[in-house]
Amino acid sequence: MKKLFLVGALALFGAVNAQTKDVLSKGHWLVETNTNFGVLSPSNTSIGFMSSNGTSLFKIGGEAGYFVANNLALKVGLGLTSMTGEDFYGDSETVSAFNYKVGVKYYIASQFPVQVDFSGISSEGSSTNAIGFQGGYAWFVAPNISIEPGLRYDVSADDGGDGIFSGNVGFAIHF
Repeated sequence: MKKLFLVGALALFGAVNAQTKDVLSKGHWLVETNTNFGVLSPSNTSIGFMSSNGTSLFKIGGEAGYFVANNLALKVGLGLTSMTGEDFYGDSETVSAFNYKVGVKYYIASQFPVQVDFSGISSEGSSTNAIGFQGGYAWFVAPNISIEPGLRYDVSADDGGDGIFSGNVGFAIHF
């Protein structure tokens, strides 16, 4: 009985693993969004809402990628951020920003996504750019759906800018 259980478990693992590798192969697509747990950063092609002390922040965005080789996707992302709060005179003010991202994502052993990208945020004639590094784990809850918790670090590409460290949880659909 133990041998039968072991053989069945190995067959099930092999079938799930084979399906997972198929969606990460050349010619497939992925669409994803992230929840970003950190400060406002240039990499905000994510979703989220925050409100504190009269200031509210709303962000919405997503990313898409095309697998040019097995486990390697070229990605682009777009987002919109809106922040409402009081200005110097106590009046309510809303500032909106456009976010963008271009990069590559590689799945090590079809489970550990690592990403390098160039991202930016543009608002009212000014912009800030960053080079981002991200790593995590891809948990495939279905053959074509993954939840990807990870850590991210954005290094400012502008003079005098600081780096931003954040955590996120990504949700991806693979086609």
